[in-house]
Amino acid sequence: MNQHIGTYRGVAGLPPVPSLAAGARLIVCNPDPMEKVALAHAVSQKWFQRSLGIHRGAMEKAMPERPGRPEHPFLLAPRDMPKRAMNAKRTLALLHSLAHIELNAIDLTWDLIGRFATTPLPRSYYDDWVQVGVEEAKHFGLLAERLAKLGHKYGDLPAHDGLWQSAQSTKDDLTARLAIIPMVLEARGLDITPSMIEKARSTNDNETADILEIIYEDEKGHVAYGAKWFRFLCDRQNRPPERTFQNLVRKHFKGSLKPPFNDRARSEAGLTPAFYKPLIPIVA
Repeated sequence: MNQHIGTYRGVAGLPPVPSLAAGARLIVCNPDPMEKVALAHAVSQKWFQRSLGIHRGAMEKAMPERPGRPEHPFLLAPRDMPKRAMNAKRTLALLHSLAHIELNAIDLTWDLIGRFATTPLPRSYYDDWVQVGVEEAKHFGLLAERLAKLGHKYGDLPAHDGLWQSAQSTKDDLTARLAIIPMVLEARGLDITPSMIEKARSTNDNETADILEIIYEDEKGHVAYGAKWFRFLCDRQNRPPERTFQNLVRKHFKGSLKPPFNDRARSEAGLTPAFYKPLIPIVA
């Protein structure tokens, strides 16, 4: 379960963390990306060592409305962002864009842990999402290292602010959060990452391709956790999973779900076509 967890070399020390929820808040609030990564590894390690409780009740501080962010990159509207592609000229833009996505994924996952920590859930729920949280941190770290090898860093290029809108829209509904974050946004990664890997290999950028393969394999598990706990909550609420998913996506997701879909990888993760195919726009 925690095969990726170890002593992260960026951790010089960890402030006192009285609970998992407090650790999640510490990660989300921190404005420095590499400190987020280090804290995610450290808090995850403490959790899997069973040295943290989940929540302290009334003593716990609320999760922030927005995550801590560095001064750069400048944030643009999604429509103003350049289109990503994998070729020699755009590799830097792609890596930077993916690093921005993974930084948001760190915050989205730890917000998922901390914001809903008072909801009655099995301990295995937290085991799953802490695992996701440390894997998202690993992904950002790998991309940051790759950017550094190319003489750049995260923040050198503009980025968009659209991903956190999904967190704000679903801040009061765990079922909706699971529908949108892992089952829509992460599932989209299963659709598009294989072609990015292939294009990277075709340009002999094997270092980037290797990182993308790690992210792709981990994302299968993230979607699977999303589908697993979404079904769990639907069963608890006596709601039909597929129809509930569709209603929540229509309510909370701006835009539409568009093919092509990686049906095989999605289905292996428990996200069968009956969930998302009814959401495909009908073209007249």
